[in-house]
Amino acid sequence: MSRLDVREVPPSERHPMIHEAFEDLEAGESLTIVNDHEPKPLFYEFQAEVDSFDPDGYAVERVAPEKFEATFPKRSG
Repeated sequence: MSRLDVREVPPSERHPMIHEAFEDLEAGESLTIVNDHEPKPLFYEFQAEVDSFDPDGYAVERVAPEKFEATFPKRSG
């Protein structure tokens, strides 16, 4: 599982960085991102645009007031 903390990344650079990291995953792996807000818009973006994204395996947890950890799984096979 890969992990990417984007809290210090400028907002305009976050989504491209996350997409690139996700593309680098092997089938069946997951990308966990750490963000300062719940990444619901990113979830919907992935659901609509990324065929290899497995929305059923998506999970998000608020671990602090401004810290969310979201897991974006890549379909296996």
